[in-house]
Amino acid sequence: MPFMKHTDAAPFGARLLEAGGVRFSFWAPDVDRVVLLTGEGDDPVSYQMARDADGWHMLTLQESGAGSRYQFLLPDGMRVPDPASRFNPLGVHGPSEVVDPRAYVWRNDGWRGRPWHEAVIYELHVGAFSVEGTFAAAERRLADLAHLGITAIELMPVAAFAGRRNWGYDGVLPFAPDASYGAPDELKSFIDLAHGLGMMVLLDVVYNHFGPEGNYLNAYCGQFFNKQQRTPWGAAINFDAAGSRVVRDFFIQNALYWVDEYRFDGLRLDAVHAIHDQSALHVVDEICAALRAGPGSRRQIHVVLENDANLAAFLQRDLRGTPVTATAQWNDDFHHAAHVLLTGETGSYYTDFADTPLTSLGDALAHGFIRHRQQSGMRRGKSPAATVDNLPLAAFVSFLQSHDQVGNRACGERIGALADPAMLRAASVCLLLSPHTPMFFMGEEYLASTPFLYFCDFKGELAEAVRAGRLAAFAAIACARGADAAYTPPDPNAAEAFAASKLDWAERQRPSHARQLKLVRELLVLRHERLLPLLSDQPGDARFAVDGMLLEVDWELAAGHRWRMLANFGNDAVDCGKDGAGITSIYEFGSSNSEAGNRWLEPGGVCVSLLPPCGDAGSRHQCPE
Repeated sequence: MPFMKHTDAAPFGARLLEAGGVRFSFWAPDVDRVVLLTGEGDDPVSYQMARDADGWHMLTLQESGAGSRYQFLLPDGMRVPDPASRFNPLGVHGPSEVVDPRAYVWRNDGWRGRPWHEAVIYELHVGAFSVEGTFAAAERRLADLAHLGITAIELMPVAAFAGRRNWGYDGVLPFAPDASYGAPDELKSFIDLAHGLGMMVLLDVVYNHFGPEGNYLNAYCGQFFNKQQRTPWGAAINFDAAGSRVVRDFFIQNALYWVDEYRFDGLRLDAVHAIHDQSALHVVDEICAALRAGPGSRRQIHVVLENDANLAAFLQRDLRGTPVTATAQWNDDFHHAAHVLLTGETGSYYTDFADTPLTSLGDALAHGFIRHRQQSGMRRGKSPAATVDNLPLAAFVSFLQSHDQVGNRACGERIGALADPAMLRAASVCLLLSPHTPMFFMGEEYLASTPFLYFCDFKGELAEAVRAGRLAAFAAIACARGADAAYTPPDPNAAEAFAASKLDWAERQRPSHARQLKLVRELLVLRHERLLPLLSDQPGDARFAVDGMLLEVDWELAAGHRWRMLANFGNDAVDCGKDGAGITSIYEFGSSNSEAGNRWLEPGGVCVSLLPPCGDAGSRHQCPE
């Protein structure tokens, strides 16, 4: 594989040279003089760096190599790490370490990825996935996930952050895996084994802000930020004002770095709605184009977006069904509708779904984004129905839980602690046997009872500000323990919040959890054997109908085949009428036939069937027009 040719255009960081030595490059346009410090302790060796007209400070040292530690000394005496550091073993305030990106020997060098429609995603936080909280410990669980039917791991952000624990969205060194999780080669080993087990690995990256502690960029390159544009985290990253070309290159290089050097199969871009960019070519488009032209020319690479604005333009396909920009987007519409339906919670951002949750769920299942928001006055994104209709349903990553939707609750409760078990089972079937790309949040496969709390490790005034901010946010989101006046949400800075969020893998052996695990495995086998061969990169017609609390969704799949799902979310059994000729039953639960031949569904009952193509006999309803 060609080695990091893209860095020639944007020489961030410390680069080992073929002839020996290291080339150090540091963009600091706001200062005239930068000194490179090498070594450790209070008496490092100092080297004056050469500055060019664009603010790049550069130096080549023949005596440096892999393992060398270094910092940059600013004129005011401040020591700062390399913003493109590949590793900061002593934390984000300490020295960076030179890493040899070619030292790791890949065991599965022939891996070329998987097509997106095969994706069954498992989101995990490295620190909370195991007691040890390391890449190596997580690697030991990969075979279990492969056996379950998972085909894609999505790691929450691993970029280095301040403190000993964090969700990852407060990263400040975007190129450096956090040292608390292990060394760079241990992350590569995790990805390597996943590939050997047939699983893709995606990385969640944050290109909309830096964390509040350990970000030194303002000290030497204020052009990194556009102070005229504000975000929830402060000044926006500068993607479209003076100096933005270098900033754009920094993040494009970062995307290529993770996919080239670590062989990730793609990225999940966090909160792209919070990226301010009025350029002719949006930075998300430019990142995706660079990935396609680079590693995507050699293997299958995928980009998933989080986008509250639901901009279908980022998800458009060409005439061959190939993504023009991103591959898929997290489908909050599906989650919010299902959550309101299952729990009855209607506060905060669930308000839009309060009146018609079952209709909203049917709309999301049939079309991805909810189309009836055009008439309902929903406040979230409003992509025109015509653009949504042009998208394959695999472009929508749907889920019943995610780190956000569990962790942004005062008590961090999972859906299993909030929903009726029968209704939750029905919703799980609807998700896993739909043409959407399904996603689990770690532990969901066995109904983990451990919470997932918000946790961090800040100190002083910042810690107090985070504590107060989280308490204010919790006031708007329901908590199952809200009736307990004596209950106080745990301090997010406390080590106990992190410890409580770690999975208890022993639960998988207990009867109720083992039954859930068995159900998920059976559903994923059905998905792989019966649904997967019918999925297509092209959009197909879909329709849904709601009759009381009975939901029917009907999708057209490849070669005109039709996939029908009936689910009863009511408290009473429902007469679903007679099945037509030629229908093949794929999955039934809580389903029976009366003496008259009518199908009845018990509360929480689900029936999934394969119907003949339109024009053949066999549907309770007419084919979609």
